Amino acid sequence: MDHGGGSGSGGGISADERRVGVALDFSPCSRLAVKWAVENMARHGDHLILVNVQSTSTVHYEEGETQLWEATGSPFIPLGELSDPHITKKYGIKPDAETLDLLNCLVKQKEVMVVMKIYWGDAREKICEAINDIPLSCLVIGSRGLGTLRRALMGSVSNYVVNHATCPVTVVKQGEGED
Repeated sequence: MDHGGGSGSGGGISADERRVGVALDFSPCSRLAVKWAVENMARHGDHLILVNVQSTSTVHYEEGETQLWEATGSPFIPLGELSDPHITKKYGIKPDAETLDLLNCLVKQKEVMVVMKIYWGDAREKICEAINDIPLSCLVIGSRGLGTLRRALMGSVSNYVVNHATCPVTVVKQGEGED
């Protein structure tokens, strides 16, 4: 079994390289997680793996390969391809210019390889699955900072991941420092 996430776009990642994962759905709180990871975690030569989870309703079944990806996740998608409208439409992602600029600066300044891997399904389960599948050395995830009652009613992706992950997890809370 290939735990490098496949040999598709972006190639495999060897076991001795540090793989910093960032859960990214292009929301404001996930952008903060990317920014935090870039400023505090990423080191020269690291691999920054953007883990994106799409709802299963976004899977385009007319493309046969996507049925496979629903079970295993996409191949690694290099950062340069995240600006290509054909790629973003194919995978159902909507990257924002601010996040892409931040990541492109990271690549230039620290020589970090940035790739994205997309999964389909429940974000909580698929992020934990990605940790083991890729495998990740550590994970950074954003949190909307829901109150105790809303978190209990809705469930918190970051709380679930912290309690079930098999690697160190850093939670970056939206609005931190604004209180």
